[in-house]
Amino acid sequence: MEYERRYQPNEFYYFANIINPFPSFMRQLYFLLFLFTFLCGQALAQEGWLGWKVGEENRKWKSFSSMESRGLGLDSIVNHYKREGYLAAFSKEEKRNTDSLWISIDLGPAIEKVNLSSGNLPTNLVKNINWGEKTFVEVGFLIDQILQDSENDGYPFASVQLDSISRTGGGIEASLNYDYGPLITWDSVKVNKQNKTSEKYLQNLVRIIPGTPFSEKQLREAVKVIDRSPYFKSSGYPALTFQFQKAQPTFQLLERNANVIDGIIGFLPNENEPGKLLVTGQLDLQLYHLGGKGRDVQVSWQRFNELTQSLAINAKEAFIFNSPLDVGGNFSLLKQDSTFLRRDLGVIFGYRVSPNFYLNFLANRVASDLLATFGYRDVEELPEVADYRWSEYGISAEWDLLDDVIAPRRGFKLGVKASAGNKRILENTGLPEDVYTGLDMNTPQYLLHLNWEKHVFFKPNWGMFLGGAGGWVQNENLLLNDLFRIGGLKSIRGFNENFFYASSYAYLNVEQRLFFGENSFLLVFLDGGILENPYFANSKERPFSFGAGLNFETGSGVFRFIYGVGKSSQQPLTFSQSKIHFGYLARF
Repeated sequence: MEYERRYQPNEFYYFANIINPFPSFMRQLYFLLFLFTFLCGQALAQEGWLGWKVGEENRKWKSFSSMESRGLGLDSIVNHYKREGYLAAFSKEEKRNTDSLWISIDLGPAIEKVNLSSGNLPTNLVKNINWGEKTFVEVGFLIDQILQDSENDGYPFASVQLDSISRTGGGIEASLNYDYGPLITWDSVKVNKQNKTSEKYLQNLVRIIPGTPFSEKQLREAVKVIDRSPYFKSSGYPALTFQFQKAQPTFQLLERNANVIDGIIGFLPNENEPGKLLVTGQLDLQLYHLGGKGRDVQVSWQRFNELTQSLAINAKEAFIFNSPLDVGGNFSLLKQDSTFLRRDLGVIFGYRVSPNFYLNFLANRVASDLLATFGYRDVEELPEVADYRWSEYGISAEWDLLDDVIAPRRGFKLGVKASAGNKRILENTGLPEDVYTGLDMNTPQYLLHLNWEKHVFFKPNWGMFLGGAGGWVQNENLLLNDLFRIGGLKSIRGFNENFFYASSYAYLNVEQRLFFGENSFLLVFLDGGILENPYFANSKERPFSFGAGLNFETGSGVFRFIYGVGKSSQQPLTFSQSKIHFGYLARF
């Protein structure tokens, strides 16, 4: 291996400070002595020099750290010419000194064409190969491909040589002589001791199964999977140990600061008490990779106004019973002022199809009940809010092609969910019995949801974020407490959290970002959408908003400040209705 030492200016500076108390001529003397010692050290550090020429062509000298590495370098040079068709190429020593060697390379006649046959090449490696006349470079590429296929099928020490060589004019005829070498299978994976990640979890993640044939391609894919993990990333290519015909990889992992505490405080105009502010809030606690086993727990609390609050709890256990399935559960509670209470309880089974594609199967039970019925005593038909139960079953998928899981600059991400189930309306004794007469109490309900984001990177300090979402829910007896909730910091900014109800919606977020750090940037944004609410006189709404903000990364988290102004049929475009959100997202 070749080493190159470059002198660092601070070394001279450090030495100058040491000799500063001495007279000028002494400083010069010590400086020359130091420089001589340094240059001698440089010369001693280079154990071997190699120079060579091919015909009249002169080559530059190359330095090597040892005599052994110089010998390997010489073999590499000669083999380079052999691969180009000079099979008789050999090196001839011209001059040898204590620390240098000068050689000349005699190429001999070039082999222009090779009439190649398969020889003893195994049948599984012969597929899709066109035999016959080839250039010598093509033969080299073919042999490389055979060796690559072998190392991906359990034979990393396989070898291929030309055999039965005979001269035919300017070319040769030859066949391939293939040697399998020993069959190598996978052993269990190892993780560097400084990392908390369970070796069993990592083995399930990268899908390296002990006893299966070794594959170099599988090892490269494992590195890609690791680098896409939100928990850790690789610090280099894994080390391989071969023993007793088994290959054991040792992965060097660097843990990411994946855990999150995110708190946001909002100051909104108090609609019930004009002239005063209403303080709202949000708290997210996300704990990832607990115990080093891919176990996640997330808790989210929000307060939208004086009487409305929500709570969501999610948990996931990875590779349940060492199977490829992840199992998760979720619970959410929404209290909408004094109108209704909604509870969701569900279970999710997840499967990672590929490093970029994740599939979920879900089952969910939704229950919603009226909190107050006094205002509905005299209604003649089912009101917009009612008691119901919905058994939801569905599937969701996520494609993640972002370049970084935490602070992406490029790439695309897409999530899709589709579900269906039976919804049953319950009779509430606080409502007149007549509202349920002739009503189909059991009906199918369908739901579709989509979200996406795109990151574009123009220059080192300039990028763009594009994102959006859409949803659709359908039922014969669609209620207000069935509808999607849109608006706020994570959807259409410039409005209160969950400001809009929608049976169908789509919105787009556009941000221009001016970066001054890896995840620090100034932004200006424009949000716009279209949504439909069957319970509003103006059933179709086209809200939009604009504003600016700051995302500032510190050593242990991210500070966020967003200012937005929005307009809709329910909110005029005025700065008195503007929304300010700020908070600190701490990672640990």
